[in-house]
Amino acid sequence: MSNNQKEKLISNSVIKKFLENDHNLPLDKNEKFIELASSLAYYLKSFSNIKRFIEYIALILKHTFNKQISLIIPLKENGEIWKENIKFSGDTNNFKIDNEIKSFLKIFDFSKNNRLKENNSFEKDLNNKFQEYSIKSYKISSRGKCRGFVYTFNRDLSNESLINERNLKFIISCLAVGLENYWLTKTKKKHENLDREISSGAEIQSQLLPDYCPIIFGVDLAACCRPALQLGGDYYDFMSLKTNISEKRKQKGRWALVIGDVMGKGIPAGLLMTMLRGMLRAEVLTGLPPDRILHDLNQLAIYDLDQSHRFITLFYSDYDPRTKKLRYANAAHNPPLLWKSSEQKIVKLDSDGFVLGLQNDAEYQCGQIQLETNDAILYYTDGVTDTSNALGERFDEERLVKSFSNLCNKSLKSKEIVNRIFKTLDEFTGENRQLEDDASMIVFQID
Repeated sequence: MSNNQKEKLISNSVIKKFLENDHNLPLDKNEKFIELASSLAYYLKSFSNIKRFIEYIALILKHTFNKQISLIIPLKENGEIWKENIKFSGDTNNFKIDNEIKSFLKIFDFSKNNRLKENNSFEKDLNNKFQEYSIKSYKISSRGKCRGFVYTFNRDLSNESLINERNLKFIISCLAVGLENYWLTKTKKKHENLDREISSGAEIQSQLLPDYCPIIFGVDLAACCRPALQLGGDYYDFMSLKTNISEKRKQKGRWALVIGDVMGKGIPAGLLMTMLRGMLRAEVLTGLPPDRILHDLNQLAIYDLDQSHRFITLFYSDYDPRTKKLRYANAAHNPPLLWKSSEQKIVKLDSDGFVLGLQNDAEYQCGQIQLETNDAILYYTDGVTDTSNALGERFDEERLVKSFSNLCNKSLKSKEIVNRIFKTLDEFTGENRQLEDDASMIVFQID
């Protein structure tokens, strides 16, 4: 709907025509309400202060129905009475009833009846207190949700008519729209603030993952992570076991290569991944073998992981460029795929071990392998193999093994292998389909 169309819907001429045709009354009897309705329509599309808007509704009720007393009780988004915005529209010629209703509102304990729509005690007490009045209750409803109530007090029933009833319902409908728009705006702002916080968190987290692969003597290295949401639970890292030596000496020194996956995704997984990174980096500096690293890491993290009701899978390895030996231990992570160039086949690098965070006395086994020229290792998370297409088929490990084998046979560099596997993954899932889980890969190739 264009802005011009919206302007026409709330124009004076449209409102006048509606009142004349629907009520079958001459315009001169409705001029007062027409002017008030026009101003209300204008106010409704431009107000920014809900307190003033409700006050304005109360003022309109007062001037439109000068022999009627009205009570507006709005509800909060969660259904509780919005006590600070209860408004009373009184008859200036009847101060007694004004004061009695105000006194009644002070006496009535809203703290115990904070969900008016589920409790009829307020209406019963109201009718018992003011038996000399005809009290009517109107629900302020928008999109099927109750936004509050309006109560009207009339002593002289002869003044009631169809036109008054419809005019009142028109005003209450405008009030419902105003309350609905206010809460939608509040919700939108909360979401915008949350999005900004998540974006900031995602930016910080992306900085925790290596923004480039280190230079390791005799190794071609590449890595990539695709989070399913802005914050992810996948983790990979490269760490030199010696920090107090020169960069050239680091290249020929022992390196730790690790990949892990926190159960789930989004903010909780991202926070736990950040915690894990800090703990692991401290453990690596001890220089202990991989099985001891995972054992100690489990001991450190188990309390926090138990409290969060989550666990972490992790594959930890260290590599010595001088001997080309790779040691590794596995905490129930997807076993990396080793392409043995001399044998032209794939071997899984696996060892016994329990996930981190579930078993206090978990033990881990250490494996070791001698690497040769042109051998390549693919580290990955289950977001790669669990990716599904429109038919519900998983990419699975078999397809990954086949893709990795074909690419290794083409003597491609590590970066190109990573890019092509992700391309194959995208072609499998199909257009406009996002990954269901975080997906990460590292390719470690011996020159």
